[in-house]
Formats: sequence, C-alpha cells, structure tokens
Amino acid sequence: MNNVVATIAAKHLVARRRQSLVSVLGIVLGVGFFLAISALMRGSETDFIARLVDNSPHITVEDEFRQPHAQPAETAFPGGAVEVRSAKPETETRGIRGYDHVLDLLRAIPGTRASPVLTGQALVNIAGEDVGVTLNGMIPSQVSDVTTISQYMTAGTVEDLDSNSNGIIIGDGLARKLSLAIGQTMSLSADQQVRTLQVVGIFHTGRANYDEGQAFVSLKRAQALFDRPNRVNSIIVKLSDPYQAQTVADTIEKSVGYKSVSWQEATEDLMTTLTIRNIIMYTVVSAVLVVAAFGIYNVISTVVLEKQRDIAILKSIGFHARDIQRIFLMEGLLLGLAGSVLGLTLGALMMLALSTLKFRYPGSSDPMPLPIDWSWFQFALAAAFAIGAALTAAYLPARKGARVAPAEILRGS
Repeated sequence: MNNVVATIAAKHLVARRRQSLVSVLGIVLGVGFFLAISALMRGSETDFIARLVDNSPHITVEDEFRQPHAQPAETAFPGGAVEVRSAKPETETRGIRGYDHVLDLLRAIPGTRASPVLTGQALVNIAGEDVGVTLNGMIPSQVSDVTTISQYMTAGTVEDLDSNSNGIIIGDGLARKLSLAIGQTMSLSADQQVRTLQVVGIFHTGRANYDEGQAFVSLKRAQALFDRPNRVNSIIVKLSDPYQAQTVADTIEKSVGYKSVSWQEATEDLMTTLTIRNIIMYTVVSAVLVVAAFGIYNVISTVVLEKQRDIAILKSIGFHARDIQRIFLMEGLLLGLAGSVLGLTLGALMMLALSTLKFRYPGSSDPMPLPIDWSWFQFALAAAFAIGAALTAAYLPARKGARVAPAEILRGS
C-alpha cells in the first residue's frame, strides 16, 4: 500500500509539473536562506561566547561580600526595633584574607584551576600626560592555566617574569604609544611610588583598549607597588566545563564567604540580548518557509479539486479515508524533501561564500572572517522546518480529500 500511495502522489505532482517546480523552488529558497542566516547568527553567538569564555575567568572571587556584615546591635537584638543608618566601614588594607587557604579550597573542587591576582591602577607619563594603566600582578607559572594571555604573546613569554622581578608585559598598543621594545625600561607610579620596570614581553589581542591599557607584572612586584603585602584582591578560576560556572560559583561563595561572580552573571544582559536576537532571527527566517508553504497548499488543493472523481473511484475499490489522506500528505512530503535537499545545497554554498568574507569589527584592529556554524544541527533544523511546513500545508487539503463522498461524486458523474 505504501508503494501505491507514493506512486499516485508522484504522478499527481508530475501531472502539474510547473506548479510543483514553483513550490519546490519556494522551499529551496526558504531553506537556503534559513540555513545561511541561522548558521551566521549561531556562528556569531558561538564565537562571541567562546571568546568571552576563553578570554575571561569563568569565576572571579572578589575581595568583597555580596551582603554587608550584620551590625553588632542587630546581632544583639534580633527581631528588635533596631535600625542602623550610615554605617561607615572601617578603613583597612583591602584584599582577600588568607588567600592561600582559599586557593586550597578552590583547587580541591574537581575540574577547577585557580590563581591569585592583585589588580590596581598605575600611571605612565607620556609627553607630560599621565595615562592610566591597569596593572595585573600574577604568578607567571600559574597564569597560563587560567588565562589565554600566553596565546597572544608576540615577543617574549609570560615565564620571563619569573627570571626578572622588575619585568613587565605590555600590549603592543601601549608599546607603540611609548615607543618601547623588548629590553627597554618604563617608569610606573602607583600608590605614591615610582618604579622603573623592564619590558620582557609584548602581547597583541586585537582589542585596542586592552592592548593599550593592560599590563602584567609578577604578584610580588604588584604587592610592593600597591603596598599590599601578602594580599590579593581577586582569584580567577577556570573550569573544565565553563557552563557549570554558576553552580560552582554558588558553592564557592557559600564556602569562603567572598563574592563569587560567574561569567554568566557578569554578562547576564548580553546573554539575554542573544536569546532575544535568536527568537527574532528564527521568527523571520521561519516566515520565509511559511510563505513557501502556501505554494504547496495551493498545488495540493488544486489536485484535490481536480481529482475528486479519482478519489471516489479509489474509495469505491477499497481505499480508506486515511489512505486518501496519506496520498496528499505524501505529496507534501515529497515536495518538502525535494526542496530540503536542494535548499540545503544552496544554503551550504551561501555559507561557504559568507565564510570567505572578512570584516574589521568595532574595537578590533585585525580583519576577521564571518563566523559560520557548520554543525549538523543547523542543517537538521532547516530541513525539519521545511518538511514540517510542507506537511502542515498539505494537511488541510489532504483532510478535505479524505472526506470526499464517493457515492455523490460517482452519481454526479
């Protein structure tokens, strides 16, 4: 019976060759544009998240608390009519106390790598102008496990900071501004102290603000510059599974007390924007397939009207209503499959063409290719949308054909 149904459906479509080709062409264009746009948008999202996840800590443990400590009066009289206003925090040397113990706790979590960092602002004098630089004190032997800075080194290495306690690593943007090269010295002022440091490494990330405003020194040197002995103000954490960052951050905060911020929390607004963008994108590209589905609806509706006598004869020789409905659903399926195969080929060619284009993104000094998502999911999703739209368009005329009353049709003929 299945072979008979498929044969009848194919003959119906061949009999209306021109209309069938137009319907298939609509599906081809719909699938092609759906695939190309979806792959481009998903590729850009994947690329953005990959850059965000790779270049930023998965979790940052900060030297502050999410909730302020309870005041003694509130602790002494819980539930009492006590109100403390304008409580001024005690002046202290900021930093994570006992950070070595905190590091031990973090490293005990499976799949976790952690390293302490002391970050502060320093000034560099350029032609009589003070330029602010973010100075990051780190442990060179550990930083490669938790950051990607080593991948961007164009001269020298991060490990060179171990052999030179007065060494500094700067971005190529800052190096050009200061006319510095490897081995030359520069003066930094921080916390009313001035130090002369030797450039032992230069990096290039392609982000102008980062390359001009970030510098790295050893942790001991930063602690001396900022007068914070044995203190750090953050601990950066990398996970083997970055998507577990929110769960692990909650666990860390409950264990150590310090505020722990996952990359999802730090970029919540961006992630929300990406979700909304995907909803809009899929709505727009799906509308193209919906329009194409009207062509299939038109073709099959016409076939049902023209073949009512044939339907009556089929029913009179033993075909059931569900068999008639399957014939016209098969027509929609055949059109959807043909359009999907050709549309996926067209979409792949469009994706290949888009991947050869290069643009210079805002904030980047290097031209970058358009990110394209070549995963099988994109192809499967485009085909599924197309076949689903085709079957939906075929369902109404198929149901109408299944309800044809053979006695009335044959009596009328």
